[in-house]
Amino acid sequence: MRNNYGVKSVVTKISEGTYYHDYTAANNISTAQAAGLYINGYHYAKYKTEFQAVAEADYASALAKQDGLPIGAVLVADVEDGSQAGLTKSQMNANNKAFMNQVAKYGYRSDVYTMGSWVNNRFVVPTGTGWIASYPYNASGKSWYSSNNGWQWGSTYKFQGSYGNFDVSQLYTNFYTADQAAKVDPRASISNVVSVKGNDYKAYATFNGKGMANIGTNVISGSDWISASIVAVNDRPYYVIGVDTLIPQAITTFKDKLVINYRSDYGVNAYNSEGQAIKDSNQTFKGGSEWKTSDKLTNVPNVGLCYKVATDEYIPIQYAQGSGFNG
Repeated sequence: MRNNYGVKSVVTKISEGTYYHDYTAANNISTAQAAGLYINGYHYAKYKTEFQAVAEADYASALAKQDGLPIGAVLVADVEDGSQAGLTKSQMNANNKAFMNQVAKYGYRSDVYTMGSWVNNRFVVPTGTGWIASYPYNASGKSWYSSNNGWQWGSTYKFQGSYGNFDVSQLYTNFYTADQAAKVDPRASISNVVSVKGNDYKAYATFNGKGMANIGTNVISGSDWISASIVAVNDRPYYVIGVDTLIPQAITTFKDKLVINYRSDYGVNAYNSEGQAIKDSNQTFKGGSEWKTSDKLTNVPNVGLCYKVATDEYIPIQYAQGSGFNG
């Protein structure tokens, strides 16, 4: 999820009321950390009074510590239960504040998650706080609730290689990626995401392996795609984003640019035009580094298709972001 989709942070359920502990929380926390992601937790709130809010904060915080949630992480109050609908706005505001203040005593930060219809109707969500759920028919190009910390725009997202559906959100601040030390996986530089260039709406044609334009499969500026490999069409680099569906590198943010797709603690060898490895070049071409190149691939003897990065220095395409290389 991190390497191929750009996911930065995970929020896992910790508890509910003062009676339920999510048994998956500890494993979710440890595996998210092992993947180099920020990890936060949430508590499904049932409180109706400030006293109950404090009790639930104590319960949630104790379990969060037990599960390994790092100090400085966010422990969110998920406030949307139907039993709270009859409370006054002032009571809800007071309850949420009591929960958040109590959580802070355990070393956690806090926020409020709720549905869009409750925002400023059931309680106040100040600008610069809040994580709001509201699902449009099509979230593409939208930035709802951009004055808050985050917007949850879907609940049935599927990530390739992961089982089940996921809630997915757009973060607008660093609130959920701050004040904790994320474990950095040395493979963090490995990614196969490619982005179509441009901020304004524009449609670009895709092509088949023969270089002919496909019909009805245009890609839109600003969209991200996972590339399975890089191939040459008339010596030009193309990303393979589907079955016989290719996009030219020239229409992406990688136009005339090579990003080394390798572990951040290692580098890759460059080769000369005769196919000989250049000594110590791996000290220069580190994972994640960027290099100017041209919109043309070179077939180097005994190496294969390469990007030219200097007068007589070539990097094999399998070490470029978007090549499908996974480490």
